[in-house]
Amino acid sequence: MRLNIEKLVYGGEGLARSEGRVVLLPFVLPGEEVEADVERAKNDLLRGRVVEVLSPSPLRVPPRCPYFYRCGGCQYQHATYDSQLDQKRAILHEVLRRVGKIEYDGEIEIIAGEPWQYRNRAQLHVENGAIGYFEFGSHRLCPIDHCPISSPKLNEAIGVLSRELPKLPRFTTELELFTNETEVQFLPSDRVPGAARALLDRIGTTAPIGYSGFRVSRNSFFQVNRFLIERLVEEAVSGAQGEQAIDLYAGVGLFSRALTAGFARVTAVEAARSAHRDLQFNVPAAAAIHATAEQYLAEQCLNDLEEAPALILADPPRSGLGKQAVAKLIRIRAPQLRIVSCDPATLARDLRALLAAGYRIDRLTLVDLFPQTSHLETVVRLMLA
Repeated sequence: MRLNIEKLVYGGEGLARSEGRVVLLPFVLPGEEVEADVERAKNDLLRGRVVEVLSPSPLRVPPRCPYFYRCGGCQYQHATYDSQLDQKRAILHEVLRRVGKIEYDGEIEIIAGEPWQYRNRAQLHVENGAIGYFEFGSHRLCPIDHCPISSPKLNEAIGVLSRELPKLPRFTTELELFTNETEVQFLPSDRVPGAARALLDRIGTTAPIGYSGFRVSRNSFFQVNRFLIERLVEEAVSGAQGEQAIDLYAGVGLFSRALTAGFARVTAVEAARSAHRDLQFNVPAAAAIHATAEQYLAEQCLNDLEEAPALILADPPRSGLGKQAVAKLIRIRAPQLRIVSCDPATLARDLRALLAAGYRIDRLTLVDLFPQTSHLETVVRLMLA
């Protein structure tokens, strides 16, 4: 089947049409003509694979990673980096319009950094003496011995594991690696054989490690792009000041600590036990600043608020704020809201309700924390209209 690719959609696939039906294909670019096999269909949605690119886009480049077309980790290595950013901006506009019915006519600023060797965290699979990621669209392992988007220290660890695991008894686990480029922290999802544990102990630790002045335990989340952490924080908190700020889904305190520069009181709220312990360590009370770390669900914190703080900052999980939290934010009516979102669809859903309740978008920024992939990180500053 010959198809013309109209655009890229959220998730990284290209959209084409055949006899009135939408066809989604990976590893294509807008404007290309391709020969494709349609593999499966659901209602009017078809999915396929490219057999041949008949008319390549001038923005197509050879992928740097030898595993790219098999591995499911990256979606955009076949595109120039500048075109990746342009596509992500267009996709963010489209998702806001389609999901949130938001016709945003302002500028979407983009913050970008080094597009390779940026990841400080990797979630890998170990199976039958090999380590790697799942293949695109499947749960088959794609064994690797390096990853071009992972940091040098992570690649050092991946290289050791790829060489040494075949010598050990077979086992299966998911393995998370996190590094500050000096130490490597590891977290297997299951118990591993003694010989494998000895190997892991040789390359890393399960103890908390320091990262940019923060203590990060093995079950605690921290941002994955080692080049853009400071710029992300600056975009989220710059210019904010007042009597009180509340940081929801605070994690280990990445934004909380920065907020203490502009507010007399900062309340950092985190429900996860491990992250909350790190939060207590990272955001202590200071001389002129009263900063507290509370272990609550975000909804519980908002429910207990009787007065609106000057600012509420929220960095929710991929599922977004959700109806309950949004309803409570609308009731509280803090003069400023700042949302750090890793999913444009749930962001659009949450924004639709907040805008209808009287907030307006003051600034919208795409922070490209995940080059070569389809993932989007967005920072939205909202003000009461």
